[in-house]
Amino acid sequence: MPCRCSEADPSTLLTTVRRVVAGLGAALALAYAAHALAAADDTALAKASQNPVASLISLPFENNFNGEWGPNNSNQNVLNVKPVIPVQIGDKVNLINRAIVPFVSQPGVPGGPNRKAGLGDTTYQAFFSSQNPGKWILGAGPQIQIPTHTSEELGNENWGAGPAFVALTMPGRWVIGALVAHMWDIAASSNDGSEADISNTVIQPFVNYNFPEGWYLTTTPVITANWEADNNDKWTIPLGGGVGRVFRIGTQPLNMRMAYYYNAAKPRFGAQWDLQLTLTLLFPK
Repeated sequence: MPCRCSEADPSTLLTTVRRVVAGLGAALALAYAAHALAAADDTALAKASQNPVASLISLPFENNFNGEWGPNNSNQNVLNVKPVIPVQIGDKVNLINRAIVPFVSQPGVPGGPNRKAGLGDTTYQAFFSSQNPGKWILGAGPQIQIPTHTSEELGNENWGAGPAFVALTMPGRWVIGALVAHMWDIAASSNDGSEADISNTVIQPFVNYNFPEGWYLTTTPVITANWEADNNDKWTIPLGGGVGRVFRIGTQPLNMRMAYYYNAAKPRFGAQWDLQLTLTLLFPK
């Protein structure tokens, strides 16, 4: 007998195809929405990471390769570990705790010791800032320099203290502001007469422009004035900038930045330029 093979109903096949296409479309839409949401989160996180008084726990590792430094025009390397821990005080004020812990490797001077490597002096800063700021975000508080250096070539025997201020605004894709701080010596950690007077001003303007998916352009030069130095050696004025991006490895957000600065003004033995590489671990709430 001839075989009777059932033929598929064209309307059933069309319905099945429509369902498959609809399922694929929904899956693609969900994937795109998830990607767009993650990109928006990374852009917002990039802006938060550029705010010195944001309520954001972070752990930056900032490496500065300073070229043509010292009397021999050699190279100095300074790795700054800069943990930031915000603490809420009541329902109106944040206390932003920030430390700067430098690990230094620098060449010796003619007729002096060889290259020295170790811990420099630690700076602690405490900024009080509103939990509900307006258009302008302000922070202010004390800072303390602690003589934690492991070699006399890497620090100052004096303790230091002074005020620190920050102001910024964040319109649209921009984060624009400045940090200003001053340090005076207040006490010596030893009585051997080796301590030097401290009167240093730091002015750090910052301008960041943020793109989608966590990318941004940045300039954050650290301008310093040593008021105890001779007139020609007082100022360090860097010019430059760089690029960065907030991204994720698994669920861990990271901020990576690279910048280059040329010192238009510098002390006689100051670095001519600085290549800065920064990797920051971010811990949003």
